[in-house]
This record gives sequence, structure tokens and C-alpha cells, in this order.
Amino acid sequence: MAGTKAGGKAAANTNKTKYGSDFYAKIGAKGGKLGRTGGFFANRELARLAGAKGGRISRRSKKVSA
Repeated sequence: MAGTKAGGKAAANTNKTKYGSDFYAKIGAKGGKLGRTGGFFANRELARLAGAKGGRISRRSKKVSA
């Protein structure tokens, strides 16, 4: 049953029975608390510059006029 929807539900049920009904909330909270970088929001000016740089790079080829 591994890898199926039914298997996933059975595994979730087992985890909740063994470790408590808030099992997934607890592991999600652990993951969120482990983050240390803060992402781009930690340095707004750097995020602005990176976004501007990405916006200037076109993925479309230059049109050749005849």
C-alpha cells in the first residue's frame, strides 16, 4: 500500500495515534523555528536589487528586423 492515497492516510493515522493528534503541527513548527536566514525579507534593499536585475534579463530572443 506504500505510495498510494490509502497508504498515506493509514500512515498519517498511525503517526497521529502513536505521537498525538497534533503530530503534523509539531513537526511543521519545528521546521519553521529552525530557519535562520530570514530570506529576502531580511534585507529589503538586496531583494529590490535582485528583482530589478532579474527583470532586466529577457528570456526572449532579440527580434531581427529585415
